[in-house]
Amino acid sequence: MSNRTLPRLLLTPAVVSLLLWMIVPLAMTLYFSAIRYNLLQPDVTGFAGWENYEFFVTDPSFWPSVWHTLQLLGSVILITVIAGLAIALLIDAPFPGRGLVRVLLISPFFVMPTVNALLWKHMMMNPIYGVLAQVWAFFGAEPVNWLQDWPLLSIIIMVSWQWLPFAMLIFITALQSMDREQLEAARMDGANYGQQLRYLYLPHMSRSIAVVVMIEMIFLVSIFAEIFTTTGGGPGDASTNMAFLIFKQALLNFDAGAASAGAVFAIILANIAAVFLIRMVGKNLDA
Repeated sequence: MSNRTLPRLLLTPAVVSLLLWMIVPLAMTLYFSAIRYNLLQPDVTGFAGWENYEFFVTDPSFWPSVWHTLQLLGSVILITVIAGLAIALLIDAPFPGRGLVRVLLISPFFVMPTVNALLWKHMMMNPIYGVLAQVWAFFGAEPVNWLQDWPLLSIIIMVSWQWLPFAMLIFITALQSMDREQLEAARMDGANYGQQLRYLYLPHMSRSIAVVVMIEMIFLVSIFAEIFTTTGGGPGDASTNMAFLIFKQALLNFDAGAASAGAVFAIILANIAAVFLIRMVGKNLDA
C-alpha cells in the first residue's frame, strides 16, 4: 500500500459523512421544491415543476423580504466593523482594568439570540417601562414605540449589539500582532493619528476585517430568532426577511413545497454573496 493510499482511506469515512450531511438535505430541499406538498391538502400531490418557485416569487412579501435581508446584512456588518474597530483601537493601549473591560465588552456575544431579543424587547425598547422610554421621558420627549414604529431598525440594533463583540474580539487579536517598533518610528517621524490609522492600522487590519465580514455574512443571512421573538415579521412585512418568510410558508401556511422553493432562493442568494466574499478574502490573504 502506497504512502498516499492509507491517509486517503483513513479520511474516507469523514469525507463521505460530510458529503452526505451536505448533499442529502440539499437534495431533499430540491425534491420538495418540485412537488405539491401542503400539509393542509394531503390529497393534492404530484409533480409541480416551477409552480412552487413562481408562487414564492409572486408572494407580495418576497421582494420586501429580499430587500430587508440585504438591509439587515449591510447595516449590521457596517455597524459592527466600524464600531468594533473603533472600540478595539480605543482599548488597545494599556490602562488599569483593561482585562475586566474587555471581558465585559465581549460578554454580549455569548447571550443566546432569543434572550438577546427578549432583553431588548422588554428592558430597553418597551414604550412604557423600557430604559429608552425613561430616557426620552426624562428629556420631556414622547417615548418611541420601537418595535411598532421602527421594526427593522430595532432588529438591526439588537443583532448589531450581539455581533459587535465578535468583530471587536477579532480586531483586538489582530492589533496584538502589530509591529510596535514601526508605530513608534511613525510617531517619531511626526505622523499624526489619522496618518497612522490610514497607513499602518487599516492595512494591517484588512485581513481581519475581511474575515469578520465573511463570517457575519454567513450567519446573518439566517437571522430568525430576534424577528420571531419581537416583531413577528411585522407590522405587515416591515421586518420580514428571507428566513422568516420561509418560516411563514413552512409552519404558518403548512406549504412545504413553497418553503423549499424559498430555501433554494436563499441558497442562491447566499452563494452569490459568498463568491464576492471569497474573492475579497482571497485578495487580502494574498496581499
